[in-house]
Amino acid sequence: MANRTGGGERQSGAPKRTPLQAFLYWGMVAGVWGLIFIVGFFAVFARDLPDTSKLYDVSRQPSISYLDRSGAVVAVRGSQYAPPVDLDKLPAYVPKAFLAIEDRRFYWHFGFDPIGMSRAMVKNVMAGHIVAGGSTITQQLARNLFLTADQNWRRKIQELILAVWLEVKFSKKEILSLYLNRVYFGGGAYGIEAASQRYFNKPASQLTVGESALLAGMMKGPSRYSPVSASQRAARRATVVLDEMVKTHAITQEQRAEAVKAPVRVSTTLANQRAQYFVDWVDAQVRSLVGEPTEDLVVETTLDLPIQAAAESAIHAGVAGHKGQGVQQAALVAMDGEGRILAYVGGADYQESQFDRATAARRQAGSSFKPFVYLTAMEAGRNPNMVVVDEPLRIGNWEPKNYTNKYLGPITLQTALAQSINTVAARLANEVGTANVASTARRLGITSKIQLDPSMALGAVEVSPMEMAQAYDAFSNGGFAARGYGIVRIRTSSGKVLYDHGVGGAQRAAVIGSPSLQYMNQMMRQVVTAGTGTKARVGAYDIAGKTGTTSDYKDAWFVGYTGGFVAAVWVGKDDNTPMRKVTGGGAPAEIWHNFMASALPRIRTQPIPGGIIAPPDAPPQQDPIGNILGTLGIGDGEGGDAAKPSEPVPAEQRPPPEKGMEPIPY
Repeated sequence: MANRTGGGERQSGAPKRTPLQAFLYWGMVAGVWGLIFIVGFFAVFARDLPDTSKLYDVSRQPSISYLDRSGAVVAVRGSQYAPPVDLDKLPAYVPKAFLAIEDRRFYWHFGFDPIGMSRAMVKNVMAGHIVAGGSTITQQLARNLFLTADQNWRRKIQELILAVWLEVKFSKKEILSLYLNRVYFGGGAYGIEAASQRYFNKPASQLTVGESALLAGMMKGPSRYSPVSASQRAARRATVVLDEMVKTHAITQEQRAEAVKAPVRVSTTLANQRAQYFVDWVDAQVRSLVGEPTEDLVVETTLDLPIQAAAESAIHAGVAGHKGQGVQQAALVAMDGEGRILAYVGGADYQESQFDRATAARRQAGSSFKPFVYLTAMEAGRNPNMVVVDEPLRIGNWEPKNYTNKYLGPITLQTALAQSINTVAARLANEVGTANVASTARRLGITSKIQLDPSMALGAVEVSPMEMAQAYDAFSNGGFAARGYGIVRIRTSSGKVLYDHGVGGAQRAAVIGSPSLQYMNQMMRQVVTAGTGTKARVGAYDIAGKTGTTSDYKDAWFVGYTGGFVAAVWVGKDDNTPMRKVTGGGAPAEIWHNFMASALPRIRTQPIPGGIIAPPDAPPQQDPIGNILGTLGIGDGEGGDAAKPSEPVPAEQRPPPEKGMEPIPY
């Protein structure tokens, strides 16, 4: 009987493939599938590759020059490009420095380095996070020329494809030349020539071994290893580069030793530029006012460089002098009566931290918020000579305490503000309505959210130095609203005006009337002459202001003014932890005094507008208690206006707004 076989079985008589035939057969199958995979791979990842036809085009970012109010250059922002440098005109050790630290096998790979990628992957897995990269110089060039900085697998694969394309199209020398002429070195410098001019004030053809190592070391992170802002870190990184150059025989041990001994002198232009916080602040505004620049711009600002220098010096000295008390940061904003920013310091050291505490930070105001309470009370009919009682007080579930835990009994409102008595401020806010106090603060220039609990009277409100300066400016300029601004005019380098602050501006509104303005100035003069702010006094100048200290000494303020000029100073810590008994009458008042002592002689000063007027129901009189307290230094001159936190007060227990005064939404 004949054997029957299944449809899928090889018939017994069919010849078997030889090993060579099997190898060829399966090789063809694998090749077909491999070709399908490659076609599909490129179809997916290469379909949206960037246009490579403009490889040699340099799209220069327009520069923006910032001038102070006298026309002096404050800073220049924008990219700096130099003509491409010929690789043959560079010392041999310059490109070798980059190859030694960035891509040792540059001349042996075909765009990507499997060995380097594997080594980096192992290091990253062992560390649990990214500690090493495996990109070749060709990959870095592809990324810099064509791709974004997005970190994802698609971009990485496209980087590999473009790296291979570069290797096919260009020689190794051309790729290395493109890389050195286009890579970013920080400080706005693109390319080795621009970097050499920026950091060493010399052409790249004159770079030394040490300078070359320093520039090559920056490739790991231009900002982190900047020789301007991180000189020690940059020097350590340059030493690593020198060691690698020795290993790759780019230099000898003798050259390394000589490079280590020879000092590298770095141009400190960026480090010495003034007002970097201010330039950051106005730089963002330029684009909102005129859009992304398409040509070089000139921005005329309100800043006064000598006054700015005085502000920076006062901040640096004040932070250093009170470091033992835990002062780590400070900010200062000064403006004239029109709102022109003349000085602006957002922190103790711009190179260490670019966070702007002048406008971006919000910190509790403490008793520097009390003038808004007192102004609301003056507008409701009180006057400085009105007698109130400093005694224990309970509002709902809250019992405000004075800093000394003592009570003075009958005192005038003028003494209560000068000595920053908490119970009196809390009682006043309760009587006139916290919603009305908030409305007053907003009218003067406070834009941050204001909570309406009774503790707001003692400054449980988070504000910025900019807000406080513009709010107090109304006291200094005769009662008019002032909004801080820094840009006067924006024009192109050819002279075309794109923006002018003085064109189309609305007329300033009066926000404080008489006699309330005169009453407030009278009382805040007393803060400086015999109250908590005596350290802020400056010679014979007419000075007024208010100290502020928050609970647990986390924030301390002094905001003060003379006629047509105001400055707000804040000190504290970025992590919002307490300082050691730093009060508004201490470090902030000292910084304010040192700044004003330098700034006021440069300004055409005038008395605070309005003079002093007598209240209708009582002649101006000496307050015996106030004089005694001022003489003895009692009050919060050394830390007495700390606002204590309160429990939220139920809505039904909050006092209603006064008739005719509508609460505003928050």
